[in-house]
Amino acid sequence: MNTYFVYILASDTWTLYVWVTNNLERRFFEHKNSLIEWFTKKYWCKKLIYFEEFNEIEQAINREKQLKNRNRSKKENLIKTINPWRKDLGIEFNI
Repeated sequence: MNTYFVYILASDTWTLYVWVTNNLERRFFEHKNSLIEWFTKKYWCKKLIYFEEFNEIEQAINREKQLKNRNRSKKENLIKTINPWRKDLGIEFNI
């Protein structure tokens, strides 16, 4: 069975980035080390502040779309449910 993750990264200035992956550890490493030439490198989104786990890619993609369509306030409230102190969960979970 495969596992998929929807995750949110943040910069020091609280720019948010939502995406999906099948390997959270590898993807976090790539973002943390600026190996991906995307939005996250441009805006220095390197803190893993939220993630959800899914068994089906369709579920993960649907959730990603849902989160991307939320306004900033709703994203921040969601993040507070598991990470009220905005800690870098990648470091917390040794990713």
